[in-house]
Amino acid sequence: MKDYELFVVARSVHVLAVVIWIGGVAFITTVLLPAIAKIVDSEQRIALFEQLENKFSVQAKVMTLATGISGYYMLDFLNAWQRYQDLQFWWLHLMTLIWFIFTVVLFVLEPLFLHHWFLQQAKKDAEKTFAKIQRMHQVLLTLSLVAVFGAVAGSHGYF
Repeated sequence: MKDYELFVVARSVHVLAVVIWIGGVAFITTVLLPAIAKIVDSEQRIALFEQLENKFSVQAKVMTLATGISGYYMLDFLNAWQRYQDLQFWWLHLMTLIWFIFTVVLFVLEPLFLHHWFLQQAKKDAEKTFAKIQRMHQVLLTLSLVAVFGAVAGSHGYF
């Protein structure tokens, strides 16, 4: 396979991974969390969230890895590292920041303490805990959508 063909594959993998990953975040933020918030029994609410979140966590980890690897390959192929020094490519900075935040949360913070913290906090005050999680997801989803919009516009010449 020629280098350019590998680049096309990397870009396709990158877009597909971002669609699945951020689409999942959108589903959790706009559908799952609001639906779970309506469950009155806090133990049932926590159990359902845990069950569904655990399934998405694996998918999100695979997609963030695919996004990171393909993004790195594209930057390296294009020798585009200098774009980080140019504010014209603000969307690249934002995409990288979003990827970094999710990667740290999924691979470091969640396994080390976030999962345990969530369970403790949800048992103390489920309403407050789910409200915090909802706000966090709303912020991350908003930033992610701005990054996607900026990346598509920016990669097609719109500044």
